[in-house]
Amino acid sequence: MSTNTLIADRIEIADLLSRFALLLDEKRWDDAAAVFAEDVAVHSPRGGELRGLDKVVGFMRQGEVEGEHTQHTTTDLLVEVDGDRASASANSTVYYYRDGLPPHFTGGLRQRFTAARTPAGWRLREVRITPAWTREN
Repeated sequence: MSTNTLIADRIEIADLLSRFALLLDEKRWDDAAAVFAEDVAVHSPRGGELRGLDKVVGFMRQGEVEGEHTQHTTTDLLVEVDGDRASASANSTVYYYRDGLPPHFTGGLRQRFTAARTPAGWRLREVRITPAWTREN
């Protein structure tokens, strides 16, 4: 694999994780296939283990709270590419707020991802979310 290909893959995977955060913040559930593989597995304390795009999207829709918004800020991204597979990790701070008001809840997350190259580009195959801390404001 050339250095240029490796750099391009790492940039695309970093963009994929940003698209994941924006998908959550903007509640664009119909765009989930642009982020997740059809056979995605998501592991989180709130949802347990969810397998398959339809179940993941269903869980995200079900978790919506009327009038509540989120802002995900993702940092410390590390990506390792191995051919058509990649692993990544990141820290994320999530702010929960209502229009015009400061956050009423904030949480820190540690995230681990597995991605796969598909004909449509890189997609998340596995997401593991572990809460690090929470604060009610």
